Amino acid sequence: MKLTSEEIQQRILKVLHRLGRPAGSSQIADLLRGWGVDLSERSIRLYLLQLDEAGLTRLESRRAGRSLTAKGLAEVERGPAIERVGFIAGQIDELNFRMGFRLRAGMGTLVVNTTLLPARDEVAALDVVRPVFAAQLGMGSRLLVLRAGAVYDVARAAVVPRGKIALVTICSVSLNGIFLKEGIPITSRYGGLLEFRNRLPARFTELLAYGGTTQDPLELFIRAKMTSVRKCEQTGNGLVGASFREFPSVALPAVLKIRDQLRLLGLDGILAVGVPDQPLYGIPVGEGRTGLVVLAGLNPAAALEEAGIAVENRSLAGLLEYTKFPEFRHLNMWTRRGE
Repeated sequence: MKLTSEEIQQRILKVLHRLGRPAGSSQIADLLRGWGVDLSERSIRLYLLQLDEAGLTRLESRRAGRSLTAKGLAEVERGPAIERVGFIAGQIDELNFRMGFRLRAGMGTLVVNTTLLPARDEVAALDVVRPVFAAQLGMGSRLLVLRAGAVYDVARAAVVPRGKIALVTICSVSLNGIFLKEGIPITSRYGGLLEFRNRLPARFTELLAYGGTTQDPLELFIRAKMTSVRKCEQTGNGLVGASFREFPSVALPAVLKIRDQLRLLGLDGILAVGVPDQPLYGIPVGEGRTGLVVLAGLNPAAALEEAGIAVENRSLAGLLEYTKFPEFRHLNMWTRRGE
């Protein structure tokens, strides 16, 4: 299929958005080929000049390449809806494939989320997120603090900007990759808001299908101020981010065994495992399938938003080595050491 100039420009913008950092024509060409678009570096440079003139990209330096402007980012986010539907599902599959975590060894890379915030708010932010982890409302119990210049995705060389810190949480989709490497395919169906009553999960109040959304569902719920993670942590009643997944029922014994192993590693984000062929919190499953509910890795970030701390969230932000993540209880020691 021959693409128009506008469609090629849109794909170049999507590449820069996916990378999250400046890139040159060579790297853009490589990534475009992965999407079935074969263009010479010279052609890409010409398109980039057009995008510069339109104010959608800017040249950071000859060595670094170009990055998206605010106008360019807005263009990607409102791009052709049919192209963006399922973008999150595609990101999940890509990152799960790239993950290098080995369950038995307890080491390797996991998918992470990042929450950027002003460095001056670090102490206040940690005071907000620690109780969320203590109430077991996060994806496990591990949290990493990175300061300006630290890399949070080696593959994309994504770094924390000057004047900022990043709170890095383990993304719940890491579980998909872990189970896949154990031979168990997990299907992410919905991201949603799960209502807690008296500290017990009761029902989903909101659901968005991963295959039909252009953004991470919990990012949307946080932005719309629909969560009440802090209230849930403090009173036992509230709305927290969670996702609904399913797996082949024949794998149920193995899933339960792996859940126990994950708990020992501080990766216990699994809130509930269903009964084969039966609905879980009102959500039906396919024949021969069993439901699985996983807490969202961005729930601590939702609590920060609720507390009025200015944050910039990015789910599926990249891959980081599991062994870099301390238990949240140890953060006082780690932050004093500047790690």
